[in-house]
Amino acid sequence: MNRKWLPVVYAVLGIVIGILLTLNYQKIFPSRTLKVSGHGWDKLQLVLQSVQDNYVDEVNYSEASEAAIEALLAKLDPHSVYMPPVQLEKSNEELAAGFDGIGIQFNVPNDTAIVIEVIPGGPSEKIGMQPGDRLLRVDTVGIAGVKYPQDSMVRRMRGPAGTKVTVTVKRGEDTIPFEITRGRIPMHSVDAAFMVDDTTGYIRLSKFSRSTYAEIAKAGLQLQSEGMGRLIMDIRGNSGGYFDQALMLSDLFLKEDAPIVYTEGLHRDRESFNATGKGVFADLPLTVLIDGGSASSSEIFAGAMQDNGRAVIVGRRSFGKGLVQEPILFSDGSGIRLTVARFYTPSGRCLQKPYSEDYELEVYKRYDEGEMVEADSMKVDSGGIIPDVFVPVDTSRVTEFYLGCVRKATTMRFASAWFDAHHDDINWIEDYDVLNRFLDMAGLEKKFLAFARERDGLVPAPGEWEETRPYLMTQVRALVGRYSKLGDNAYYHLFFPEDNVIQCAIGL
Repeated sequence: MNRKWLPVVYAVLGIVIGILLTLNYQKIFPSRTLKVSGHGWDKLQLVLQSVQDNYVDEVNYSEASEAAIEALLAKLDPHSVYMPPVQLEKSNEELAAGFDGIGIQFNVPNDTAIVIEVIPGGPSEKIGMQPGDRLLRVDTVGIAGVKYPQDSMVRRMRGPAGTKVTVTVKRGEDTIPFEITRGRIPMHSVDAAFMVDDTTGYIRLSKFSRSTYAEIAKAGLQLQSEGMGRLIMDIRGNSGGYFDQALMLSDLFLKEDAPIVYTEGLHRDRESFNATGKGVFADLPLTVLIDGGSASSSEIFAGAMQDNGRAVIVGRRSFGKGLVQEPILFSDGSGIRLTVARFYTPSGRCLQKPYSEDYELEVYKRYDEGEMVEADSMKVDSGGIIPDVFVPVDTSRVTEFYLGCVRKATTMRFASAWFDAHHDDINWIEDYDVLNRFLDMAGLEKKFLAFARERDGLVPAPGEWEETRPYLMTQVRALVGRYSKLGDNAYYHLFFPEDNVIQCAIGL
């Protein structure tokens, strides 16, 4: 035989031997074909039974079951989720009652915790932590990339009010250590309520908790006693909460039988919700402020006001969360929130935006697509509430120095550090005029620039400070003023001059 054919012969022999060996092994370990009906959960049940009956090692059924549940729900929609006992307990109490801690909600999709909500008025929000921050360390303990138990993370961050904890986060390319003084996490819904001028009232609603209806009713009646003839309701950044509170809030502003919202799903018949006719503010001129952070119950309220012609909606397109979650609880303290229907505004608009791989970050894509600065770029068929009056993001003062301060939360961290050193000087002030005079004399500008340079290595380039100063220093004054007895009322009151959405609403 010609030697050049030897490699081919050896290859053919190898294949034949491999086939013979395979046939021999198949006699020892025969394969089985399990019948799949082609519908329902048959195949999944067969896999689970096969693992239980045949797997080579002991199986941790608890861990495997939770992983399977999470994977299954992740294939359905972005809001059907599984919650282990510790997460379910934390989620429920953050809407229903107060507690001591730092005031964040987070998920652990892989092996690193990601902040999904920073509770307005809580310690983390005041110092500048943001949704999307990735948690790296709690004090000196690394919790990222090591499959650190979620309940242990919660215990390390919680603690008595007044104690301190350092939480280090990753934000983009920056690593930021936040020294946070734990506090009582506010469970109120109304962050601020005050008169803007002689006839215009302002209410900032941050969430839909169990007390939302009662708080709004009380605040509205108080403002009416002070002369309110029109109301600006600010629900920007309000990610929702209890559905019944959205219905009750809408009821306050609508006449009898006015439609509020309806729900419908494959296994849920259409159910409509209408006003009862007990709306004490049914004739009060109303303006509602929304943005990309307004979601769920916020969108139900805004949609009801818009479709009934009860309010002018001002701002930018809302988030687009229009799915109804039904809680299903298990005896071990865990549970799931399963999407069972969709929300529709009275005119039949579905609030839900399309699902996508970057669903939670879709709002940020709106910057790239021009939607945040051009009304014509808004996609009217992409879910959410489209405002009646569009107000673009103000990009006129966006310098590199400004962006650096935003990335590192420099203004908020400065305000916290300043208060630590001067709390006795400001925490007694309860009058706006006194507060403004105090801030004028506090030398904040020089101190802020020194803080930015020394703590964050940020120095404005020539011309940048003159361009950015009005916005940043207004923010600094508002953040420092927040530590007075006026609280969040001071923050929003002081920041109004640089808030173009508010200015637009006041001018309507």
